[in-house]
Amino acid sequence: MPAVVIVGAQWGDEGKGKATDLIAGRIDHVVKFNGGNNAGHTVVIGNEKYALHLLPSGILTEGVVPVIANGVVIDLEVLFEELDALTTRGIDVSKLRISANAHVITTYHRTLDKVTERFLGKRQIGTTGRGIGPTYADKINRVGIRIQDHVQGLLLPLKIRNQNLDMSLWIHMLYRSDGSCPDFRSPVWQIVPCDRGDHRMF
Repeated sequence: MPAVVIVGAQWGDEGKGKATDLIAGRIDHVVKFNGGNNAGHTVVIGNEKYALHLLPSGILTEGVVPVIANGVVIDLEVLFEELDALTTRGIDVSKLRISANAHVITTYHRTLDKVTERFLGKRQIGTTGRGIGPTYADKINRVGIRIQDHVQGLLLPLKIRNQNLDMSLWIHMLYRSDGSCPDFRSPVWQIVPCDRGDHRMF
């Protein structure tokens, strides 16, 4: 089956949402294949303006099946907020399909994102603090919570318990009781990139 791929070659704001909306009427499926809700697409149809952060912009085109694929990390609060907002404005969202293997952003991920940025000080990455990076880290480490865990429910309590334990350890290691951040300059705290070596700290 032929496909059209729209990829941004910059750091965002290239008009991907607009391009998708322009061609959506000629295709069957619009698939968001990676990323999270760190950015967004503003689509204008007539006098109506729609701001989408997580949903594929093809959801606004009648007859198109919008898909959130397994490469996306999903903040469920944002997802339901966007769905409710579109439904209120008369947009049919019933065709939306979400991969059961997509990973879920939790409060733990958002907190860890912010704590890690604060710890880095002047070396901050500049993340949005929405937990996207830590969620992908859990995906790579194969310990993340996926959509299917919410549906099946068997492993969800165990995964949540493990994440809470991990979070407590991070907070304890990164902050003193007075809220200050200790100076970790030892090579022990250098993280090996995920495309080289294993994923543990050395």
